[in-house]
Amino acid sequence: MEGGKRFGVSVHRAGRGRCGDDVIELPAPAKLNLFLHIVGRRPDRYHELQTIFQFVDLADRVHITRRNDTLVRRTTALAGVDEAHDLVIRAARMLRDATGVEDGVDIAVKKRIPLGGGLGGGSSDAASALVGLNRLWDLGMDVDRLAGLAVELGADVPVFVRGMAAWAEGVGERLVPLTLEQPWYVLVVLPFAVSTAVVFDAPALTRNSPRIRMTDLLQDGSDSSKLPVSVRCLLAATRNDCEQVVRKLHPEVGDAMDWLSQHARGRMTGTGATVFAPLNTREEAIEIASSVPPPWRGLAAQGMNRSPLLDFASRPSDRPADSTSSVNLGV
Repeated sequence: MEGGKRFGVSVHRAGRGRCGDDVIELPAPAKLNLFLHIVGRRPDRYHELQTIFQFVDLADRVHITRRNDTLVRRTTALAGVDEAHDLVIRAARMLRDATGVEDGVDIAVKKRIPLGGGLGGGSSDAASALVGLNRLWDLGMDVDRLAGLAVELGADVPVFVRGMAAWAEGVGERLVPLTLEQPWYVLVVLPFAVSTAVVFDAPALTRNSPRIRMTDLLQDGSDSSKLPVSVRCLLAATRNDCEQVVRKLHPEVGDAMDWLSQHARGRMTGTGATVFAPLNTREEAIEIASSVPPPWRGLAAQGMNRSPLLDFASRPSDRPADSTSSVNLGV
C-alpha cells in the first residue's frame, strides 16, 4: 500500500538567461475521471466527451534543466515509449515551434503515477513541462494560450494546465471549475497498461450517450447551492462508457471492480485500468488499500480541487532561488 507524499516546487538559479532560472522542478499530479460519457464522434474522428476531473495527491515530478545548445532531450527512459512520442518532449517541441524559441533543455521525469492506468500521468507531465518552460524561457504566455496549445497534445492536458477540478466537454477543452468534496480514495492499480486508442476504436464502444447538463447533474442527489458537490452522488448518477469495453478486453478489470464493490461503490478512471472508490476517512482508505490482493497494488490518495502546479504557475519569477513551496499531502 502507498499513500500521497510531500511534494513541492523549486527553482534554482545561476544568474544567467532571460529570467535567470536554470533548473525547474514541478509536480505533476494524477487525476480521476469521476464519470466519462461519450456523446458523439466528430468528422475528424475525435470523440465528444462529458466528464468531471478531480486531482489526487499522487504525483510525478518533472525536472527541467536549461542547456547551452538547441537540443530538447529526455534524460529518463520511459518503458515502451520512444523519445519522439513522449508527450513531455512533444510539449516542449510544440511550444518552441509556437514561439520561435531556440533554447535547448533536458527534461527528466520521476514517475510515481502508473503508466497506462487512466490516471493521466503522461498528460500531467506534459502540462507541467508547458508551465515550466513558459517560465524558463520567459515567454509570458497566459493560461488560456497554454491550455489552447495543450489540447493538441490530448483531451486531458488542458485541465492539468488550468489546475482546477472541472466539468469538461468537447474533446476536453471546454472546462468549468467545480468545488467538489475532497475525499480519501482507494485506488486499485492493475499490473498492465490499457491502450486508449484501442478502447476508443472498439466497435462496441458507446458513442451516443445522451448529453446531460451540468446543472441537472449537480442537482441530482445534491443541493447545488451548497458546495462542495458530493462525489458519491456523482458516481451514483453517472457511469464510465469505456468500462464495458475494457472489461471485455481485460477481464481482470471486472475482477478488480467486483473486489472493490465489497467495500464501496467503485469506478474505472479514464480508459483504465485503475479503479477507485471514495471512502469516509484516511484510515479507511489506507486499511482497504493495504488489503488489495497481489499482483494488484493498492494506493490511498486524497482528492484535490486545486493542483499543486498552481503554486508554481502563480509565483513571481523573481522569488528567491533558495525558496521552496511544499504542501504536505497525505501519509
